[in-house]
Amino acid sequence: MLTKLSRLFYGWRMIAVGSAIRILGGGLHLYGFTVFFLPISQELGLSRAATSLVFSLARAEGAIEGPLAGYMIDRFGPRPVVFTAVVMSSMGYMLLSGIDSYTTFLLVYLGVISLSFSSGFMHSPMIMANTWFIRRRAFAMTLISASIGMGGTLITPLLAAAVHTWGWRRGALLAGISLLMIGIPLASFVRRSPELMGLLPDGDPPSRPMDGSASDRQQIPQEANFTLKEAMGTSAYWMIILATMARVAGFSTMIVHFIPIMVWKGVGQQQAAYLLATFAFLSLPSHLLLGWLADYVNKPRLMGVSMLTGTSALCLLIYGEAEWTLWLFAVFFTSVEAIFPVSWATVGDFFGRKNFGMIRGTMSFFYMWGGVAGPVAAGVIFDRTQSYGPMLPGLVILFLVASALYASLVRPAPRYLTPASV
Repeated sequence: MLTKLSRLFYGWRMIAVGSAIRILGGGLHLYGFTVFFLPISQELGLSRAATSLVFSLARAEGAIEGPLAGYMIDRFGPRPVVFTAVVMSSMGYMLLSGIDSYTTFLLVYLGVISLSFSSGFMHSPMIMANTWFIRRRAFAMTLISASIGMGGTLITPLLAAAVHTWGWRRGALLAGISLLMIGIPLASFVRRSPELMGLLPDGDPPSRPMDGSASDRQQIPQEANFTLKEAMGTSAYWMIILATMARVAGFSTMIVHFIPIMVWKGVGQQQAAYLLATFAFLSLPSHLLLGWLADYVNKPRLMGVSMLTGTSALCLLIYGEAEWTLWLFAVFFTSVEAIFPVSWATVGDFFGRKNFGMIRGTMSFFYMWGGVAGPVAAGVIFDRTQSYGPMLPGLVILFLVASALYASLVRPAPRYLTPASV
């Protein structure tokens, strides 16, 4: 067993580390937020719109810091960024357990918890996958992206049980301690690139022993490496942004309001938490299936079909009356989350590895505003109508637009090919 492990390409170890980072962040933060949604809003006397605004402002914060995060990761590597995010997020959740007003809620959640979360838990693991792999890029990114769902399956139910048993304040304190104790060791395992370890992407064997020198990098397969300016000059760059903005707007709205929407449909809070956990669990096979397919089929068309599947899931939620339709919705809606890594693998295929952090960061700056506006709009609609019904058809339209844009993508022709040097 140890011999086989030692022969395993080191990049897969980095995927394991990146996946563990995503499991932790996904379970305690991304999915975990919806566990805190109702208890915090009820204790502080907040409307749905006011509570949603906190999450949306956190998304806006992540969008604004995206270009800087991309630059920092490209320049210094992902390890220091992950370490910073772990420390700040853990301290933030500990502080969250003591808030007593909406103002302190905003200050702690935005000023501490979310300030570097996107950089460390979202950007860094995906950049690791793009750096260590080329041919298996989609599958590597899929493993990392699917880990968020595993966090929702394994960790979020435990967090929900803790909140239900001991209250949301102790649950927040427990989340902070867990982030610190598990996240710091994980950050220490992060390695920057295969070249700096005398390796090649995908574990390809070099023609001679490598020591990480500049001449060794010439053995790397030729690939397109767009600069940020060159990427922004292509139509594909902006089409990906528009499609992703529409997708993120709908997906973020559903995740933030997942439990409230299920309660609105007549399900109890605890049962709704189990539905959320089921959705997170089912996202894993959905991720793996689409990620495996993406390395062998046309990625843009695969994303277009997946968004149509998500559209059908929303129709089930809108028109379904029986509880089994909610479970079927959870099955089909996983396709929307499952194309996250496929879309980033497409960006890597289109624009290369060298400036991926900056390109991803600037794309995030633009498309994340959909994730900012969607949850707040849903909260405002519910506060005014006491129903999520008027909001859901709008999400159907967004998903149809995203499907058409993804399916229309064409890979831009690079001006020249260069060996990647990361």
